[in-house]
Amino acid sequence: MIFGIIIIVLIALVVLWGIGLYNNLVRLRNQVKNAWSQIDVQLQRRYDLIPNLVETVKGYMNYEKSTLEAVVQARSEAMSAREQVQKDGGPTEASLKPLIGAETALKSALGNIFALAEGYPQLRASENMKMLQEELSSTENKVAFARQAYNDQVLAYNTAQQQFPAALFAAALGHHPADLYEVEEPEAKKAVKVKF
Repeated sequence: MIFGIIIIVLIALVVLWGIGLYNNLVRLRNQVKNAWSQIDVQLQRRYDLIPNLVETVKGYMNYEKSTLEAVVQARSEAMSAREQVQKDGGPTEASLKPLIGAETALKSALGNIFALAEGYPQLRASENMKMLQEELSSTENKVAFARQAYNDQVLAYNTAQQQFPAALFAAALGHHPADLYEVEEPEAKKAVKVKF
């Protein structure tokens, strides 16, 4: 009789432990998804600012059409890569690398606009340009912060899956390591210089 009670208590403890383990992994996975959505919000904010920037600059840079077209093209590619991440249900290695590459190209194209704007004093003095410069600079900071928060959540989630005893059950419970948002190209790690 006592042996039966001990077995029942041990089984109950194992079940409760399993429920706690599963709930912790679900909580961490949801935090990763939330952190990704914060990156997504900031990327959309950047994409929304770019057409305003192009329109503001267009009137001043009559001879820099190719630079403006490069920004529009880079924005389009970045938005497409972002949409692929959304279609995949979140970042995966297959969808994250194209997004990082597209974001790198976009930052480079934006940097070219700002570099060319140096030669247009009227553009530098424009209130619209100053406002857009501040908004883009602020957005870049928010994107960087959101990426850092995302990577922190991914680290916590992946660590929880790899620790014993969760490592024995995580994959069976449908939990797989999440991918970090890492920029591999050294040029891409540099901040876009926005100055007038």
